[in-house]
Amino acid sequence: MRSLDICLTPALLHLFPLEQKVVVVIDVLRATSTICVAIDNGAKKVMPIPSVDECRKYESDEHIIAAEKNGVKIEGFKYGNSPYDFMGEKIAGKTIFLTTTNGTKCIEASKNAHKVIAGSFLNLDATVEWLRQYDNDILLFCAGWKGHYNLEDTMLAGAIALALEDETNQMSDAVLHAKILYRLARPDLVRSIKHSSHYNRLASFGLKKDIEYCMTPNQNPVIPILDVNGLVNLEG
Repeated sequence: MRSLDICLTPALLHLFPLEQKVVVVIDVLRATSTICVAIDNGAKKVMPIPSVDECRKYESDEHIIAAEKNGVKIEGFKYGNSPYDFMGEKIAGKTIFLTTTNGTKCIEASKNAHKVIAGSFLNLDATVEWLRQYDNDILLFCAGWKGHYNLEDTMLAGAIALALEDETNQMSDAVLHAKILYRLARPDLVRSIKHSSHYNRLASFGLKKDIEYCMTPNQNPVIPILDVNGLVNLEG
């Protein structure tokens, strides 16, 4: 039986060999949620970019460039890291170059894995069903905040682990912790994070609407999967 484990922060990733693993990168608030929205709205692909300066280089009529740092859109960019930025016909067929504080860096750090997808509450059930297709070991990689642990990413990891607990070996305390956390939070996901650091950070910028959207399961049932061209729709 294959294993399932959770990397609770990027600072711990060196403890997890990635070769032959299926990695689910999780940045609920908001990068992987935003990527799911963009792909669901017809984006051709999403390219995770490591820096703001590099992201600016890709500006063109065929591309959308988007940048966020410390929770806010970067000055000079039309698009940031809000899922609402990536809804509607304007996204269809576009290549999106995206740089964020946490999530895009974690996608880049995972590129040597067997397969890498973007996971969020928005595509929770689709992610679980996709993971059931593989015999490879699974790593749920929480983006956290600047290398530190955060609540909402661990909650989603717990939701995925709980759904797969009868099909995988789940031996680590990180998995146990995440499942307990999700069970407690499940009745009201938004309320469960209202005292968390990232909720309060984003709320202070007037982004409660983003939070509520990103914490509502199964609104964008796509699988953004990483290939040599960036994150694309698995069905595309």
